[in-house]
Amino acid sequence: MYVCGVTVYDDCHLGHARSALVFDTIRRYLEYSGYQVTYVRNFTDVDDKILQRAQKDGIPWTQVTEKYIEAFYRDMKRLGIIPPTVEPRATHHIQDIVGMIAGLVEKQVAYEVEGDVYFEVRKFSQYGQLSGRNLEELLAGARVEVDPRKKNPMDFALWKAAKPGEPGWESPWGKGRPGWHIECSAMSIKHLGPTFDIHGGGKDLIFPHHENEVAQSCAYTGKEFARYWIHNGFVTIDDEKMSKSLGNFFTIREIFEKSPYSERVTGECLRYYLLSTHYRSDINFSDQSIAEAKAALDNVYGLVQRLEEFDSEEKKQGDKEWERFSKHFAKKFQESMDDDFNTPKVLGAFHELRGDVNKLLVKGLSKKAKRNVLDDLKKYGQLLGLFQIPSNEWNFKGVFLAGTASGKSTSTGSLDVIGSKDEASMVEEKIRLRNKARAQKDFSTADTIRKELAEQGIILEDRPDGTTRWKR
Repeated sequence: MYVCGVTVYDDCHLGHARSALVFDTIRRYLEYSGYQVTYVRNFTDVDDKILQRAQKDGIPWTQVTEKYIEAFYRDMKRLGIIPPTVEPRATHHIQDIVGMIAGLVEKQVAYEVEGDVYFEVRKFSQYGQLSGRNLEELLAGARVEVDPRKKNPMDFALWKAAKPGEPGWESPWGKGRPGWHIECSAMSIKHLGPTFDIHGGGKDLIFPHHENEVAQSCAYTGKEFARYWIHNGFVTIDDEKMSKSLGNFFTIREIFEKSPYSERVTGECLRYYLLSTHYRSDINFSDQSIAEAKAALDNVYGLVQRLEEFDSEEKKQGDKEWERFSKHFAKKFQESMDDDFNTPKVLGAFHELRGDVNKLLVKGLSKKAKRNVLDDLKKYGQLLGLFQIPSNEWNFKGVFLAGTASGKSTSTGSLDVIGSKDEASMVEEKIRLRNKARAQKDFSTADTIRKELAEQGIILEDRPDGTTRWKR
């Protein structure tokens, strides 16, 4: 599996996080299903944007790439992304790239002009097949920069002659650097061979990047390039694609370090949010979507805590039913993932299981059955990168809309829907008064407060460690 990685000139935003997470999940499930996966994800570490960033910051371009590769690793670790098998950099594969371009020139599907080398799209009859575009229509409405040196407006650069002050490498056409598209073809063929199973990336890469990869790779090898193409949808803000060029993006770093809910959002929270929509569909980002993801995780971790609080008496009335629920869940999990990696259906299955187990806890489960439930949650959750945090380390504080995060409290809260700062303060003050009444053995007052909160839709749960958890 080859997946187009990032161009390292800035911090990653949520769109990058989604692509990394989608293919991390696919890789996990393929390995769980018994496949041996060689996963290659590249770094584009020489590019116009990198050179522009270096000029803007007044530092060498290599310093820009090292800074943001390190930042990328930091962000991927926060999201729990398993490192790929191979992470090639374009600048480490210059000889592979030059060799491939030379082969295309030799086959007369590429031509050199004043130190630049272009791929001649008319020489590849299947051009446009991946993206479903017609070459004649593309030529009629070509939105590419007009270059009179090209034989055709749609011809794309394989090699760019170095301009004064720019980095360059020696080649048969003079000093220069590779074009963007040829980098991925050369690196994928180098590490996976001329034909491999899966090629992935964001859907914005279908044209022209992946279309150009197919053309140059097939023209070079004479073989099929990738057997399957997988493209993830966008993360949007107000239904507009999140991108650095539009300036409407949230970096992963900002979410973890500077957002109003940064203390409560974990990598699992972002994973849950991103997995809650099918990978091919766009997903809209909002404070509410993050809060809903956090609340959903709170509910599962709440079940984990209840399962870990073993009863002193061995109750087994629900054990047989658990065996049935477990088999049903395992079947639904596999069917959903086998159906084009349908993670929203998988998350629905987790919550169906949670509801079933909560009912069984009323009937009674043996310690062995409870342990089996916990094992299933961990085992299947691991395939999504979820439910792996020890329950005693999980922060049950709810996530609130920007500017309305609640203050510290001796109680712990979880909102199934967005709450307000005033409501949170009111609930936590009521809990403080109730705990004080309980300490003074004034159980009548304590029960009255619990009832008042219940009438407002607030449920209290007293924990063995003396804290009280609440949720709407």
